[in-house]
This record gives sequence, structure tokens and C-alpha cells, in this order.
Amino acid sequence: MPPSTFLERLHAAARANESWLCVGLDPDPSLAPETVAIPDFLRGIIEATSDLVCCFKPNIAFFEALGLEGQHALRSVLAAIPASVPVLLDAKRGDTPHTMRAYAQAIFDDLGADAVTVSPYLGGDALSPFLERADRGVFVLCKTSNPGAGEIQDLEVGGTPLFLHVARLALEWDRHRSVGLVVGATYPRDVATVRRVAPEAPILLPGVGAQAGDLEASVRAGVDARAERAIVNASRTILYASRGTDWQAAARSEADRLRQSINSARMGSAAPAR
Repeated sequence: MPPSTFLERLHAAARANESWLCVGLDPDPSLAPETVAIPDFLRGIIEATSDLVCCFKPNIAFFEALGLEGQHALRSVLAAIPASVPVLLDAKRGDTPHTMRAYAQAIFDDLGADAVTVSPYLGGDALSPFLERADRGVFVLCKTSNPGAGEIQDLEVGGTPLFLHVARLALEWDRHRSVGLVVGATYPRDVATVRRVAPEAPILLPGVGAQAGDLEASVRAGVDARAERAIVNASRTILYASRGTDWQAAARSEADRLRQSINSARMGSAAPAR
């Protein structure tokens, strides 16, 4: 019987590929090989790395920026991802419940994504249309990877940093064990803090690579008791490892290097990291 929930599909891919690497699919024509069309480029990345990842993460903004061509490219890319590898659509949706219901239909029913990133700013009722989907994953923004994240996310709420308050609330909102948390690899100590209050939730770790996040420290801090569920996202460092004719081989080599680094950090997670 095939896995029925996002978490089951995620674990199946992670174990089959021995990988907790997530490749972000962020098409940027200014960085991609000039001789390859964006859909062909991304399909080539998928072909080169699909046996090295636990999921793919298309960032919807990069497709929207390309207009109608980008919308076609997104659907083409989604169709190219093997059924055995889940899709985490990076959409960061956050709006009133009525609007969020439309977003959930678009992302889960029309595009067929297995999971999505969402903003908690409007509260639990706003996320309800996503959280009621027992078979899909919902990754709540907690501590983002950008330098200015702390301006709001570190503000204290009753003596607790806001990002930690969000993590606790997200667990309270979780109806079907479908909630994950987004915590930047640029803040390993905060990753460890979130893991302590969310011992079983999958944690998405953006910021490795171009944003110079600490892969080893964030993985060791982010894994669960079984040294799993720390999903390391890498986008630009893999996609644009080369602009030459060897771009597929370069992407595969970089993805495999990161996969091995993640596994090495996971195996060392028993050492003090928290």
C-alpha cells in the first residue's frame, strides 16, 4: 500500500534515497545556462538529482515572475517530478480563512502539491483550510533565514521569543500530525530551541549555501531522536553549480556532496549540539 500522508511519503523518499536534502527549484534566467529553456533546465535538474533528495521545493514566486510562461513552466516541472518524491511548494500563503480556502484548493487540488509553506501571522483560523488536509504537509514559518528575521521574530511575548511562541501554537493547531516548522539554518541555536519544544515535527532548514547557513550545526540541532526530520533545503548552490554544458553533472555532484554532508552531520547528532 503506498504511503498515504505527506510525512509517510517524505520518510519513504528519505529512506529510499538515504537523504534529507531538499532541492529548491527557483528558476532565475540570469543565472541559468543561457542555451537551455527554463522548463528544460529544471527538468534536467530533477532528472539529475531525484535519487539524491527527500523532496523538491519549487518556489512559486520565481515562476510567477516569468508571467504566463512561468505558469506553464511550473506545471511542466511538477509533472516531471517522480511520484516517489514529494513536492513541497514554497508559497508562504497567509490571508483570511475564506481566501486561504481558495489558496488550499489551488495548491493542493489544482497543482497537486504534497506540502506547502504558510505564514502564521493571521492566526490558526486562517491556516485551518490547509490544516484540515490530513494527507498534506503544512510548514509554518517560524524563524526565517534572512538577516532581518529577528526584527519581528525575536520580539518577546510574555518572556518568550515570538518564533518560539509560533512553534508552540503551530503544534496546538496541528490536527493530523501534518505540521512542520521552518527555521533558518542561519540560526542553529534557534533550531535547537525549536526542536526542544517540537520533538517530532519535521523542520525545514533553508539558508544553506548562498545564505551561508551552518549545515552541520543546524542539522545536528534539528534532527529528531532518530536523527531524521531535519530537511535541508539548497537551491542556488545546486541549480547554478555550473552555467556550462556540464550543468547537470555539476548539479548532481553538488547535491550528492550536500547529501553526504547532511548524513555525516546526522550521524554525529548524538554529540552535544543543544
